[in-house]
Amino acid sequence: MRFASPWFLLLLLVPLLRIWLRWRGERRRDGALAWVSAGVLEGIPRTPRARLTGLPRWLEFVGGTLLVLALARPQLDAGKEQIRLRSRNIIVALDISSSMKATDFQPGNRLMVARATLRDFVARREGDLVGLVLFSGKAFLQAPLTADMTLIGRMLDLTDIGQLPDGTAIGTALAVSINQLKQLPAASSTVVLITDGANNTGSPTLPQATEMARALGIRVHAIGLTSADTTQYDLNGVWSVRTRAAKLSKRDEETLRRVAERTGGTFARATDPAALDSVMRAIDPLERTEVPIREVRDHRELFPVVLFFGLLLLGLQAILGATWLRTVP
Repeated sequence: MRFASPWFLLLLLVPLLRIWLRWRGERRRDGALAWVSAGVLEGIPRTPRARLTGLPRWLEFVGGTLLVLALARPQLDAGKEQIRLRSRNIIVALDISSSMKATDFQPGNRLMVARATLRDFVARREGDLVGLVLFSGKAFLQAPLTADMTLIGRMLDLTDIGQLPDGTAIGTALAVSINQLKQLPAASSTVVLITDGANNTGSPTLPQATEMARALGIRVHAIGLTSADTTQYDLNGVWSVRTRAAKLSKRDEETLRRVAERTGGTFARATDPAALDSVMRAIDPLERTEVPIREVRDHRELFPVVLFFGLLLLGLQAILGATWLRTVP
């Protein structure tokens, strides 16, 4: 048994204090009485009414105690229920380094296209848990695993280049992502890594983070953003300037491919928004497993019963004190 509002138990001092004050008052009155001879009363039998003279005060004490216990809301444990969810557990690690400004992906730059594709991706994740990690020269958890896809969408809308020092810390981002998944079933846990560059800063190193994921059985799906034609047009005053955006080299692609293959995932080279969307859809067949979300305990309230008996005893005390067991001060 437990009490939902245990602080009310302090009120138990009230009936105890009343009993003590009444006892002290009676002792003082008894001391003031003087009998010429007590022998006159000897031999007179005590009536039932005389024997029950103290009953009203005990009814008052027990009834008041029950009322206080009712306020504290006693509850009995009626069992527990575990809420479980069949879900995939997906951490999206998104590159927000300066190279994602490249406008070779249309419409917009690489980051804008990635954000739009990811918004569509998370909108389809009904029943899944999704988290968001952002990285450039450092990495941080933008949103922990959640079933609230609206929240993830808002976090994506707030994502922009320049939130972190520049660079590409893929190993760090992977480690942060793994930390969110390490307590969950590996069969339904994955990291979706989206980047347009090679690891060039941060710790742990990318090979070390890859081995961490492999040891935990967490798959990494690596997506390399780079278009076939990296030509971009940047405004320079009143005219546009044609430049070349950074491009994933064959070596960079091979590094990302090794990360994916080493962890049981896949590598894909997204050269346009349609290719990126098709890669994101390929994650859907990933196995779902049951994950305990929370445990709900059910309790049966006892306060109605306790309140009933408390009021019953106080009512009985009032009736007896006013009729059969009435006393004259």
